[in-house]
Amino acid sequence: MRVAVLAGDGIREELLAKLTGTGLQWIRMATINDLSQSGEIDAYFDLDFEMKAERLEILSRLLPRPVFINDVVHTLQEIEQPFIRINAWPTFLQREICELVMQTGASADKARNFLESICWQYQIVPDMPGMISARIIAMIINEAYYTAEEHVSTKEDIDIAMKLGTNYPYGPFEWSQKIGLKNILQLLGALRKTNERYTISEMLEKEAQR
Repeated sequence: MRVAVLAGDGIREELLAKLTGTGLQWIRMATINDLSQSGEIDAYFDLDFEMKAERLEILSRLLPRPVFINDVVHTLQEIEQPFIRINAWPTFLQREICELVMQTGASADKARNFLESICWQYQIVPDMPGMISARIIAMIINEAYYTAEEHVSTKEDIDIAMKLGTNYPYGPFEWSQKIGLKNILQLLGALRKTNERYTISEMLEKEAQR
């Protein structure tokens, strides 16, 4: 089984740690155009995905073979292609169970067969911005920024309190640096369109734009 992977170094290493199995061969791709010229491939991972018309057109030509895209913000309804959304923010692929969004049809059937063949544990979640875990983590990070913004506590103390009090692997500020504040800002901006509780902290917004 051959798998084409387009991803930055850090995320690619997280993915490859999960791509295990007898006879599994992964092929590193340097550009999006390489994906469309990669020959006989059983599954594609575009973890550098951007919501651009040209990229969507290239990826759509790979269907009905499963095309996994790292898109935490845009829904499949917006994308209008039967790709498989995966949360590949830094650290999230390290989780035992990965969140996926997929529709029904030939591509989804092939994706399930592929995931079963590599014994990858996953959970199908609703097609909404943030899926489940990223939505929760983004809100926690945003609230932590509000707390620091109001001088209730320092970033360092908030991180320590969250790790000790909730047994999270990282504190919210530590996690935000690993994920990338721009990713958090983009997701919160999408969530804010339908729910005011995701209103972005001024401190977070300023730091993300630096």
